[in-house]
Amino acid sequence: MSDAVAELAADTSVGGDKKPSAAVQSTTKQFSVYEATSEELIERSMAPIKKEFLCPPPSRSLKQNDAAEFKAPQSGLVQEKKSKRQLKRERREQSTINLCPQVARTEDVNSCQYKDNCRFNHDIEAFKAQKPDDIEGQCPFVASEMKCAYGLSCRFLSSHRDIAGNSDGKENSEMNFFNKETQRLLWKNKMTFINADAKLKSLGLLGHAKKSNVAEENNAEKTQNGAQATKVAVDSAVSSEPTSDMIEDVDIPGPLETEEVRPMKKAKSEDEEKVKPGDVGGVNDGVKVEEETKKNGSSTSKGDVEDEDSIKIVETDGSLKLQPREKKKLIDFRDKLYLAPLTTVGNLPFRRLCKVLGADVTCGEMAMCTNLLQGQASEWALLRRHSSEDLFGVQICGSFPDTVSRTVELIDRECTVDFIDINMGCPIDMVVNRSAGSALLNKPLRMKNIVEVSSSIVETPITIKVRTAFFEGKNRIDSLIADIGNWGATAVTIHGRSRQQRYSKSADWDYIYQCTKNASTNLQVIGNGDVYSYLDWNKHKSDCPELSSCMIARGALIKPWIFTEIKEQRHWDITSGERLNILKDFVRFGLQHWGSDNKGVETTRHFLLEWLSYTFRYIPVGLLDVIPQQINWRPPSYFGRDDLETLMMSESAGDWVRISDLLLGKVPEGFTFAPKHKSNAYDRAENG
Repeated sequence: MSDAVAELAADTSVGGDKKPSAAVQSTTKQFSVYEATSEELIERSMAPIKKEFLCPPPSRSLKQNDAAEFKAPQSGLVQEKKSKRQLKRERREQSTINLCPQVARTEDVNSCQYKDNCRFNHDIEAFKAQKPDDIEGQCPFVASEMKCAYGLSCRFLSSHRDIAGNSDGKENSEMNFFNKETQRLLWKNKMTFINADAKLKSLGLLGHAKKSNVAEENNAEKTQNGAQATKVAVDSAVSSEPTSDMIEDVDIPGPLETEEVRPMKKAKSEDEEKVKPGDVGGVNDGVKVEEETKKNGSSTSKGDVEDEDSIKIVETDGSLKLQPREKKKLIDFRDKLYLAPLTTVGNLPFRRLCKVLGADVTCGEMAMCTNLLQGQASEWALLRRHSSEDLFGVQICGSFPDTVSRTVELIDRECTVDFIDINMGCPIDMVVNRSAGSALLNKPLRMKNIVEVSSSIVETPITIKVRTAFFEGKNRIDSLIADIGNWGATAVTIHGRSRQQRYSKSADWDYIYQCTKNASTNLQVIGNGDVYSYLDWNKHKSDCPELSSCMIARGALIKPWIFTEIKEQRHWDITSGERLNILKDFVRFGLQHWGSDNKGVETTRHFLLEWLSYTFRYIPVGLLDVIPQQINWRPPSYFGRDDLETLMMSESAGDWVRISDLLLGKVPEGFTFAPKHKSNAYDRAENG
């Protein structure tokens, strides 16, 4: 491994010297980092690197060559942008033989139950002939004493061995799998939301607020339900391959009527109705969901007796549920290290890694309510949970009380979570333009309705995440904070920036303190923004003892060992070898989650590279004149204490790919990478 690192570092050297970091070049004719003091550098938001690690910036011609080398593939991708259908067709034409998973596991061509009708290939010899070479190292499943489910398709096939004993318990370490029967009901718009619809109906919120005549809508409920179902079907047909980033502004219909009126069956207990993680996707679960659908299918007609009875039952059961003040006792965020829900990089393997490094609370990536209600498997995958996540929540984002409350009820029924977080601070244009995320900050009444309905229909604690305001200089959370606890929320996370700021400028912690002190005693307040060392954590906790905790976001992306630093109250001068071991752990977790076959390896590589697009910004403690590093410091051109450390601090995508080569083997021919999410912490405020 050391020889490979030295070889890669030598390839990136300049004139025989160690290659400087390709970070922001900050030397000018008027200002020199070699002559400036640490105080002068900090005033300019530049990292005070020790003089012995500084090096001259690359020549102008060299910088142009570097730009041509690594930006050309990215610009090519933009120029040759193709539709998903085109890309899928090209992959099918150029793809290698896809061996049947059953044949790969058993190595028996007769083991597949579909025989000649199977859409996969059964030619084992042809598959072996075109299969890429095995990757050096041990199969991640074998290393954890589990049976590898990928068999012949595993890229670590040479390390396989027979494992004695039954390993079913270890194989089921993940939960919240998407029930296929639930997906079928969502696709056919036959899923019922008794609690949510009853509460919405009692408040007059059954349907989007944009509809002009609510009274007329109530009088023509059947007609509206049919029109809504048709609208969803048309929208689904137009968007044949929706992604998790797409947000359909459609009306999610209520329960559909059935032609036959069935008598009410005896209600099942709550424990029987909940889906067990180990049984998800089984036959029994499908029967439970189907029976529940049949039982409640006739509850949509206003004239039926069953409808009135079902609503009465819901209201009676609701009175027995925990009230908001009692509900808040179920979860305590005080002094717990909270890993923020992070788009793309905050996947399950990364959360597992942060748990190993000391995180207490984890939360899944933001999922769109409309996509969940439409049964998109890719969106439901964001709710997946690992058994090591002992305090775990999911984050959802929606525009209206009906879609959010129905999603909350569905998640509470189908998944095992400790809390549900509603995002009311996402600054992304696509989200805001659909009246979701931080757009809700301009609609406090809708915020109230969303939280009030959601918290009243489930016992799972409801939390919300907000920003200080939508527009810069027009903070408004301080005027709402006293009421949020009365709405039924267990906790609120305040990101100390407005939507307009995005991630530019520093977080306004003084405003967070002000809101915390104005909050009701039954509401936990969590601060968020620019926590990058244990000193930041200590300062916020000491400046405002009423603050329950601090959420850590970009600090964990850049250095996930921040949780260890906070718990051990030290600045960890982590070595390049220790950082490489952390990357190895992530790769192992990723292969166990996405698979050890060729597709799983490349998926793991993709998310590793996305993460490396943040980690290069870390400056080792031993290289700094002043510690700790601040999150907005720009490093001058510098090199590390060894070749691997120098390689890890490069901002070149080509160097990130070289690091992935060390862990996952050589990239496929023609491979290119461009980060999906580019941090704009250095950008001007106008960009937000």
